Amino acid sequence: MKIVLLGSIPKGDKVRETWTDWKTEYINKIKEILPEVEVLDGDKISDNVGAELVVGHDLNMVKSADLIIVDAQKKIGAGTAQEIVMAKYFKKPVVSVIPPETHYRRSNVVFDGELMEEYFHPFLKVSSDYVADSVDNAVKWAKKYFANQSDFDVKDMYVFTNAIDEYNAKSDIIKMPDR
Repeated sequence: MKIVLLGSIPKGDKVRETWTDWKTEYINKIKEILPEVEVLDGDKISDNVGAELVVGHDLNMVKSADLIIVDAQKKIGAGTAQEIVMAKYFKKPVVSVIPPETHYRRSNVVFDGELMEEYFHPFLKVSSDYVADSVDNAVKWAKKYFANQSDFDVKDMYVFTNAIDEYNAKSDIIKMPDR
């Protein structure tokens, strides 16, 4: 079994000097609960090998994975977002770690005068098969998934076309802000 960790990775040696590697906590928790799982991440290749090789490496990891865990506790980058989309293309389960009161998940957010008691970033909510509030809960969900995959309905690319269809079906009744 393979789990791929997706999330922010520093760009350049200078930034890495003061960077705390978020993957350490994830790997420790995975090994504690699922010791037989192989953990992969995009930090094993350097951008200096060329863009196509980096993209090929990262997407090959996603393609070969059994499950994807995304660290969305802080902002993610363009690469992570595209890797999530490709995970859906390959029909891989995506677990996003988004604790309450962080960038992508907040309480009591007002949009155009309307209160949303719980806000999740729409793209992360739609593309995730499970949103965990902690690393611990993400790995516990992964353990349940590996124990009985047939109990889970993993989203694929249709999650995006379904969202388009839903919008088209309701676009005439949605109140659009004047901006």
